[in-house]
Amino acid sequence: MKIVVKVGTSTLAYATGHLNLRHMERLCRVLSDVKNMGHEVILVSSGAVATGIGMLNLRERPTEIAAKQATAAVGQCELMNTYGKAFGQYNHTVAQILLTTSDFSHDDRHANFSNTMACLLEMGVLPIINENDTVATEEFSIGDNDTLSALVAASVKADLLVLFSDIDGLFDKDPRKHSDAKLIAEVSQIAAELETIAEGAGSMLGTGGMKTKLCAAKIATESGCEMVIANGETPEILYDLLENRPCACTKFLARR
Repeated sequence: MKIVVKVGTSTLAYATGHLNLRHMERLCRVLSDVKNMGHEVILVSSGAVATGIGMLNLRERPTEIAAKQATAAVGQCELMNTYGKAFGQYNHTVAQILLTTSDFSHDDRHANFSNTMACLLEMGVLPIINENDTVATEEFSIGDNDTLSALVAASVKADLLVLFSDIDGLFDKDPRKHSDAKLIAEVSQIAAELETIAEGAGSMLGTGGMKTKLCAAKIATESGCEMVIANGETPEILYDLLENRPCACTKFLARR
């Protein structure tokens, strides 16, 4: 099975911007084990800007484009260094791929990306993908890694896309505001009423939210890829998903 896993900033970093090493080590251990099972794994990782904030001791997320890009450049190095060490413990080699919207909208660039991905997976490498925040401007920006991960899943013809969030999945109302909110276990069609449910932004350090996850679900499921939103606090939920055991998440069924 070919699996794309997206992990958000809130899972990777503390509010200070410094990396949550405990969470990262658990994630890398689980993904390494999934690869050991024989699955192909692609990781789409946020966190470059947040990590840069921590390393540069900034008090808040930069708003100016140049400052944001500089912060991302610093953070991306530390992020990949940490991933390289973590996966290296389990004898897995990683590769960094940084993308912009042009890599999907231009046929030649998209073909090059797809061919490179196929080659990396054939070599047994675990690709780690992020948006190229260092060079991306508003014109060329994908905007969030939920959408990026769905575009990647569609491009590589993945079987499963897992979005690790800071909540268990899609609820019928915001669980942070409503104690009686109920988790929606399965979605076969993304109706307009679901889009009205998807309110609220992401964390202070991140850029995503439930709206971007619904957009990602549309892209992924229309390409024939099942998508799941689950809590990144417990990456071991991947075992349940692969073994078809009940677990707390929201599954978006592929449209084949």
